[in-house]
Parts: sequence; C-alpha cells; structure tokens
Amino acid sequence: MMKNERRSVNWPMVAGVAAVAAAVGFGAARLSGPEKLPASSQAAEAKKPGVTAEKAGPQEVKIPAAYLAAANIAVEPVASAAVGAEILAPATVAAVLGSEAVIVSRAAGAVQRIQRRLGDSVRAGDVLAVVDSPDAAAMAAERKVAQAKADLARKTYEREASLFQQGVTPRQEMEAAKSALEVAQAEAQRAATVAQSAHLASDGRSVAVVSPIAGKITAQSVTLGAFVAPQAELFRVAGTGAVQVEAAVTAADTNRIATGSDATIVLANGSPLPARVQAVTPTVTGSARAATVVVVPAQPTDRLVVGEGVQVRLRTAASDAASLSVPEDAVQNLDGRDVLFVRTQEGFRPRPVLVGTRSGGSAQILSGVQPGEQVATRNAFLVKAEMNKGGGDEE
Repeated sequence: MMKNERRSVNWPMVAGVAAVAAAVGFGAARLSGPEKLPASSQAAEAKKPGVTAEKAGPQEVKIPAAYLAAANIAVEPVASAAVGAEILAPATVAAVLGSEAVIVSRAAGAVQRIQRRLGDSVRAGDVLAVVDSPDAAAMAAERKVAQAKADLARKTYEREASLFQQGVTPRQEMEAAKSALEVAQAEAQRAATVAQSAHLASDGRSVAVVSPIAGKITAQSVTLGAFVAPQAELFRVAGTGAVQVEAAVTAADTNRIATGSDATIVLANGSPLPARVQAVTPTVTGSARAATVVVVPAQPTDRLVVGEGVQVRLRTAASDAASLSVPEDAVQNLDGRDVLFVRTQEGFRPRPVLVGTRSGGSAQILSGVQPGEQVATRNAFLVKAEMNKGGGDEE
C-alpha cells in the first residue's frame, strides 16, 4: 500500500507550490532592500580586486648611489639610433702619443743601482737606475778634451785679435785663429751634447737611466748587477695623461663610421663610458685584415688602463635619428608589460614602453621615452627586484 501511495504523488503540484514560494520570497526581498554588511565585512569587500578602483601608477623606487656602484648598475641615455645601426667591435686601450715612454740605457755596462721599482710613481727627470759603463769614461774624456781645445782656441784667437788691432799681425792670421776657435767650440758642443743625452754622471764613470715623463712604471726588465747593451729597454713608464681606444672593424664598416660621431666604450666589467670617434684609418692591416677606429673618452677618466681589452659600440653614419634604441638588458617585464627604469633624483621610476625589433644586443623603442633620458641598462633586473621587494613590503 505504501509503495502505491508514493507512486501517486502529484509532482506537477509540488513544482507549482515551490515556484509560488520562490516568488513570494523574491518579492519580500525587494520590498525589504539589500541587507547591510558589518563595517569589517565592507572593508574586506573593498580590498577585493574588481571592487576597488584601479591601482595607482607605478611608484618610484629609491636606490642610493652607493648601491648603484656596488651592484654595478649602469645608467645610460636613450640613444637616437635605429637597431642594427651600431657596430660592436673589440678594442684595446692605448696610450696617446707622448703619454708613454720606453726608457733604454744609452751605454753598455753593468747595472750598479736601481732606484725605482715596478708600479712606482715617477716625475720627469727622476733617475730610475744607474749603469756603470766604460763608455761613460770615454764620453767624459772626450768632453774634457774638446772643452780644453775650445779654451785653447779661444785664447789663441784673443791674442791674434789683439795683435791685429796693434798692427803686428796680418788679418789672415786673425781670421785663421777665429776659424779654429769655431771648430773647437763646435766639437766641444757635440761632446757635451753626447754626454748630456746619455745622462753622464758627474763622476764620469756611469750613466743614469732617467724618465722623460711623469707617470707610473708599468714594465721593468732590469736586474741589479746585470749587463745591459746600448738601447736595451729597461723600463716603460705610462703617463697620467689621456688615453685612446683602438677598435678593429672590417673594411666595409669604415664607410659607415664618420669622424666625430658618438660612440660608447664598454669596460671589462660592463660599465659604459661615453666617447666619440677621433679618426678612422682608410686601410686595413694585420692578418685579420681589419681597419682601426680611434675612439677617445668624452670626458677625462682614470678607468681606462693601457693594454686593457674593451669593447666599443660605434654609431654608424646611416643611423636614423627618429628611431630610439637601448641595450636589450634595459628592457624589463613588470606586471606583464615592457618597461624601462628611468632615472630620477633619488632612484628609478618604471616607464611602460613599446618595444619593436631586438637585434645585436639592442632593442628598438617605439614609444614611451624621449632621446637622452637616463635609464638603467646593465643589471636593470636588480632595480626590478628592488621594486618588487618594495611592493611586497607594502602589501
């Protein structure tokens, strides 16, 4: 009997009753209005994404200059050049003509004394070493003999000139004495010049090895007591003046590089130095068949060491001034957008940019920054990390 009663339930009637109840409840809810939440619940709802207004734009991250130096973060201006319009070439730091001296011995002999060592600072005229040489004795004797002959010739001329004034001797004898004096004086001058150029010591037994410029000793190939030959290199002194960078490029690239154009010297640690092209050689040399481009720093610097290997970014003459480019490392992804970290007085501010092509380590910037604006390039990801850390702290 119970089974039959369950089968006889009128389901359409039940559905109708449920619909009526739902309608009544909906009407009551509309009449009563929305239920107010507690203040704590409202604050929680306000913090949910989609409920609040959009977040404010990216904020500045403050980074002290000391951290930039310690973290090796480079700051460079946005360049007005098309991507692919720069040439990255290997280069070597060289001394400017006159700022490096190769110091040799002017006479053969044994090294008697060494007064300067490798790395020492010297001034022009400082004695670096003393060489005891038989040639020094010969030069001293020659100078003394020549000076004695000059003195004798002068006395003879003075006597003949006096006798000629008195009418005792003819003019020919006076003129002959004058000619002999001039010859003796010339010989004495030659002997004195030879002794002076060899830096002959006052004792006449040794010659001094003297630095002609001020700077630091960068090479030393002399040993105390060793025998040295004439013109043998003993020291090399690098001056504290300007240096130049010599870059090797292909012959085809020389036609694209103009004298006076902008360039960038990239140090071994990646730090950039603004520079300019001073000269471009018209021919190729060496086994690599490369031409030389001479680049000089835009400002005097002591960060370049003679003989150091560096790289140079050369701006070609066909660069498009309407295009902008930055090193590819400068472009960072922040919250799904490409940004550049623009330098401010106290740190950096992320600037959304539109990036075009990327080639040869450079990125084309279509919009978002202006030429010349200072942006973080090398190790820019550290600025991003600091910004993310700061954002996490605020949460």
